[in-house]
Amino acid sequence: MKFSWCASLCLVCGSAMAAGMQPETTVVIFYEEHGEATINLRNTDAGPTLLHSKVEHIPEDSELSVIVTPPITRVDAGETQLIRLIGAFKEPLKTQRLKRVTFEGIPQKKSTGGATVGINIRHNLPLIIHPKGLARHQAPWELLKWKTDGESLAVENDSPYVVRLSERVQLNPLETPVSLPRTYILPGETLTAPFKEPTSAVTSVTIQPATVYGFAIGNFDAPVTRQ
Repeated sequence: MKFSWCASLCLVCGSAMAAGMQPETTVVIFYEEHGEATINLRNTDAGPTLLHSKVEHIPEDSELSVIVTPPITRVDAGETQLIRLIGAFKEPLKTQRLKRVTFEGIPQKKSTGGATVGINIRHNLPLIIHPKGLARHQAPWELLKWKTDGESLAVENDSPYVVRLSERVQLNPLETPVSLPRTYILPGETLTAPFKEPTSAVTSVTIQPATVYGFAIGNFDAPVTRQ
């Protein structure tokens, strides 16, 4: 069974090729020991653009931990703007954290036959914050623990890493799908997905994770234990 998440990622990347402010990467990694992270955005429009940058919280983590600067700046046509993300941690980190960072280009309005036309293009990128001293794990989805009670599937992340994956999971050997509530699992979390019908035949799952840098790696099979 083939998953469609890779195609979805391609569509996201494809939209990033449109005119406007173009980020140099699709994921921002913040290493605590560096104290900041940077990303370049290039104005591919024919005129100047006002670039609005903002860090957004996910529902599970509303604590302010990173500040973006400059939050608003003018970028001329063809020019590149460096955006800095500065750490504002209250205490040293113990696990990875997940935020979002958005970049919105507000182009100069153009007059066409008396009408004013303006198109804003907004990029919403994952921001992964990595603690000082934590080893860099290239395949954190391998650390997930999958269990079933016959009526639902549970996935536990007792690692210190954020895991990003498609919400669609295939149950094996049944080759039937279930859906996780979202496309990321934070450290210490357990997510559950109910079965359409009770079953005790599940022995493994097939998932489609993404690397730290946002690339889909294809399918990955993990064993399932009975609760």
